[in-house]
Amino acid sequence: MRIWVDADACPKVIKEILYRAAVRVKIPLTLVANMKLQHPASAYIDAVQVAAGADVADAWIIEHAEAGDLAITADIPLAAGMIEKGGYALNPRGELYTQDNVRRVLSMRNFMDDLRGSGVITGGPTALSQADRQQFSNQLDRFLTRHLKGTL
Repeated sequence: MRIWVDADACPKVIKEILYRAAVRVKIPLTLVANMKLQHPASAYIDAVQVAAGADVADAWIIEHAEAGDLAITADIPLAAGMIEKGGYALNPRGELYTQDNVRRVLSMRNFMDDLRGSGVITGGPTALSQADRQQFSNQLDRFLTRHLKGTL
């Protein structure tokens, strides 16, 4: 299993949680972004710089991910692509996407995108709170524990 991070928009505090987790459980973690990224020196952490452009990092992750891998992303189409490939996706607020919920979330995302396209102001997401960080950390720990036990 590998953890893929859609790193262009991933909050720094979430990346720091991921760095510690990857080293602690000895699971490879790859940051994917359209810019050069700094990360801690570790045999378990690396980064890939992709070309600039919309969804280039997402496409790269889906192309290179394997069944059982985990993507960290707030991008719903990337999450859906991971699920279709037999992987998993977790957003920075701690919501784990599954076959049961990803289609519903993708439909809502598309609906909101249509509203914004027609001129309706929908606002953006709220700032990442301490509760969001804790929810992410807890969900990641539960996921990694299930992975290590072989109960995914």
